[in-house]
Amino acid sequence: MVRLTRAQQQERTRAAVLAAAREEFTEHGYADAKVDRIAERAELTRGAVYSNFPGKRALYLAVLVDSIERTGEAEAAAPPSGLAEAMGAFARVWLERLPLAGDTPAGGKLRSRSLAGLFDDEPGRTALAQVTRLEALLLALALESHVPHHTRLVRLAELVLMLLNGAGHLADTAPGFGDPFDLAHACRHLAGLDLADTWDPPYLPYVTLAQPVREDWEPPAELPDQITGRQAGFDADGVVAVLGTGRLEAAEEAVRAARPGDRITVAVVTGDPAEIGRLVRLRIGDLAGCLRRAFPQDAWPDLRLVLDDRAALASAAGITDPDDATEAAVRIRAGEISARAHGRGAAHAVTAAHGPAPARPSGAGR
Repeated sequence: MVRLTRAQQQERTRAAVLAAAREEFTEHGYADAKVDRIAERAELTRGAVYSNFPGKRALYLAVLVDSIERTGEAEAAAPPSGLAEAMGAFARVWLERLPLAGDTPAGGKLRSRSLAGLFDDEPGRTALAQVTRLEALLLALALESHVPHHTRLVRLAELVLMLLNGAGHLADTAPGFGDPFDLAHACRHLAGLDLADTWDPPYLPYVTLAQPVREDWEPPAELPDQITGRQAGFDADGVVAVLGTGRLEAAEEAVRAARPGDRITVAVVTGDPAEIGRLVRLRIGDLAGCLRRAFPQDAWPDLRLVLDDRAALASAAGITDPDDATEAAVRIRAGEISARAHGRGAAHAVTAAHGPAPARPSGAGR
């Protein structure tokens, strides 16, 4: 008889809980699902379920994240011929999640990755608003590769996501309403709108300048990049912006201030990885999967996004006890931290910092 290690046993228990939870949520929906029934389905104790997931909401989010991670990576379609075709291609991929005719109401919500009724508390609502802003930025960066340089398309991306998410909500509440082909066609035609989109936040000229430093940089070896799906290392020069889930919109401040060749990494941190962290993993993983299928690789957002659940990257940047309100950034140059900033505007301040790092204090070690 093969004896399992503790880690193997924990993984087996977790897989059993997820499988049982998927059945329970498909049959009863989130509101009426019971943790006791999930434990019975998995042939485990209630305590075994709670030892892996702190509550029903965390478990539901874990099931949704698992469904994304279990989906095989499809090859990207042919490069879109222009902005309208790119928007239509993204919409077609996104709309594949809508419930099918034979789905039960509960199963349809699971298929559409519905979060209806899940977050009615302020931290959850704030995180949802911020992650939606980040989604719009990622989609906009992909779309901007199809238009002349310096054209910002964030407002257009927000409009597309509003239309698609509205369709998803209607699919939950009024199954069969609306035609996915009409929706994709409508998204194509949104490309003709002139929304006069500009990037000129009035507060940026007044943010505190980045502080030049020379400090050790000892990052974790690798973390998964949510956009490409590949492992990302952190030894190369560039900017690392550490953002709490209440400040994800600051990612654009780094992107717009970046110089040619700058490598921008956004590390998302939270004080609640089991729920808020899984929410971000779900939404960004879902959107990135659509981008990878709808756009060729050279059109993917030129930005790396990692979920720093254990604050390993934040700690390397000298940020202790990060939480959902965190906004900090460092610039890496020649294997050292050469500039840092903290507080509102930090991502912009560090990315815009061009000066050389100061000399190291005499006797300072590497």
